[in-house]
Amino acid sequence: MARTTAGVPDPDWTDPGCPVARTLDLVGDKWSLLVVRDAMDGARSFTEFQRRTGIARNILTDRLRKLTAHGLLARRPAPSGRRPEYVLTEAGRDLFPVVLTLRQWGERHAFAPGEPHSVLVDLRGVPVPELAPAGADGARLDADTTRVSKKPVQSPSAGADSS
Repeated sequence: MARTTAGVPDPDWTDPGCPVARTLDLVGDKWSLLVVRDAMDGARSFTEFQRRTGIARNILTDRLRKLTAHGLLARRPAPSGRRPEYVLTEAGRDLFPVVLTLRQWGERHAFAPGEPHSVLVDLRGVPVPELAPAGADGARLDADTTRVSKKPVQSPSAGADSS
């Protein structure tokens, strides 16, 4: 990933202490998230990503390289053996709730009432229900019921005890 040794933040981070800013530094441009979206929808080859997004070859090459370097995609030989394919890593798959939330926001705010758009469905063909963050007590969370604590918190995986 884009971490440096000894826990020293990468000097290129926009805001080293903010998880939102760090995430945006990694996937905050539209092309990166569209590549991740299409990988979630089964795209694997350079040609497929280009066809689905309409992205210029040089930009796609850059985004695939960046997403691979940061551990969101893995590059592996295609079954045909001719060209590499790109698959989501665990970190890439962990972006699913982000893409889902963007999709659901877009369904509510980026289309006129009644305007047709694609729908995300589960394996049974049932539309995916709205994602709603909830607190430990089950109460719905939003911008009015949360706040950012500037007190540093170590991520659960960073200090995991292996005993």
